[in-house]
Formats: sequence, structure tokens, C-alpha cells
Amino acid sequence: MNLQSLWIASRPKTLIVSIAPVLLGLALSLNKEVFSSTLVALLTLFASIFIQLGTNYINDLYDYLSGADDENRLGPIRVVQAGLLSQNQIKKAALFSFGIALVIGIYLVFIGGIPILLIGSFALISGYCYTGGPYPLGYNGLGDIFVFIFYGLIAVPGTYYLQSGTLDIDSIIVGSSIGFIAVAILCVNNIRDINTDHKVGKKTLAVRFGSTFVTILYDCMIIFPYLCVLLLLTQHHFYLNLDLCLVFLSIPMAVKLIIDIHTKNGSDLNLVLYRTSNFMRLFFVLLLIGIYL
Repeated sequence: MNLQSLWIASRPKTLIVSIAPVLLGLALSLNKEVFSSTLVALLTLFASIFIQLGTNYINDLYDYLSGADDENRLGPIRVVQAGLLSQNQIKKAALFSFGIALVIGIYLVFIGGIPILLIGSFALISGYCYTGGPYPLGYNGLGDIFVFIFYGLIAVPGTYYLQSGTLDIDSIIVGSSIGFIAVAILCVNNIRDINTDHKVGKKTLAVRFGSTFVTILYDCMIIFPYLCVLLLLTQHHFYLNLDLCLVFLSIPMAVKLIIDIHTKNGSDLNLVLYRTSNFMRLFFVLLLIGIYL
């Protein structure tokens, strides 16, 4: 199997979506002095990454089978559509990734119990069903909700829970902040692909409600993370903690993104997608530093 093609199919520029929430959860556990295991931390990170890898591979396969990815595709290269990997090869890669995540998850369930079993089961099933299965989430307007729940409301609090054995409101607020940006990345994809998605019956929010609706949703997803930080500053542990204000250094980038999403279209949105991923990296790093300090 061609490793370079697998690397392309993994969509490496998007892997920050699975890495950032885990590291934020770990930073929060260090800040609150409840960090308990480096091994569990590493396994949590690997599980999150492998779930996203499996999801990306399955997405590459089923978008091709549905016709969403064809020669008129505006986005980055997809390996099955481009003939770089066969359907069987990409499916094996997806199942291997989910399998690794499952094996890791068994150990994490031993550490975290029933809550982690439920979280892990939801993540694996949803990862496959994002574009696969009888009712693919991404094809029925539920992809945005899945992304926010898993990469926001689950990944950060779940990571924190594995270290501390407890759950608090701060982890949910931090998770929400990064989850909103993950949805913003998906919004750009859906706006760019609205015409091809409509042709193949892929009912994303953009197809259902129009590009204007999703453009406004994108604006909100860029603004809401800052509101989460303001809310975090009102919580007891982080009350008026000025270190968290580092995230506001990213505001100029956020303003540029909001302008771009209103003025660019078609393949030009690939640049907005790239910049939104970079915005997540910047916001995440600044928030990580603010929490750790």
C-alpha cells in the first residue's frame, strides 16, 4: 500500500482538530494539579488521532462512491477519486485505524469505566457513520453537530476525566471553544462543495439552508470561542486570569477570516479552509499557554 497516498488521505492539515482538544484537556488537568498518568495521556491522544484517521479514510471512500468527489471537485485531492488507492485499500486503512483506536479504548475503559466506554463507543460508531452506514451523518445535515460534540464536548472533558476521575464546567467551556472552530472548518467545506453536494443528494446544512446561512454560522463559530474564554474568566478557578487573555491576540486573524468567508467563493475557499485550520492552531496554542500558566 502506498504510504504517501495514505498520508494524503489522512488530511494531515486537519489533524489539529483531534490533537488540540486532547492537549487542552491535559493542560487543564495540569493546571488543576489532577494530572495522573503520562501513559493515559499519550493513549488518549493516539486514540483521538486514529479515530479521525479512520473517519477521514471512510469519508474519502464514501464521498467517491456517492459521487460527491468527481473530476469537478474543488477541494484538495482525494485518493480514491484520483486512483491513488483502491476502494479496498482505503477501507482496510479505515478499519485498521478504527481497530487501533478500539484496542487503545479498551485500556482507557479499564481506567475510566462506563463513561469512557460510552464516549468511545459513540466516537467509533459516529466516525464510521459520518459518511458510511445506512444513515450517514454528514449526508443528512448532522455532521456539524457530530463535530462539535466529539471534538468539543467530548474530547476535552473526556481527556480531563481520564486524568482526574471528575468532570467540571471548565473542561466543558474549553471544549466548546475549540469545538466551535472545528465546526467552522466544516462550514468552509460545505460552502465550497454546495453545488456538487446538492447534485448527489448530500444534504449538508449549506444544501438545506443555503450558503448565506452557513456563512453566518461560520461567523458565529469564529466569534463564540472568544465568548467561551470570557465565560471561563468568570469561573472560580480562572477568575480574571489575565493569562487567558493571550487568545485575544488572534482576533486580527479571526476578523480576516470573517471578511474572507463573505468575499471568496469556489476554489478560493480552499485558502479560507487552510487559514481556518491555522486559526485553530493559533487559538489552541494561545489558550494552551494561558491555561498552563
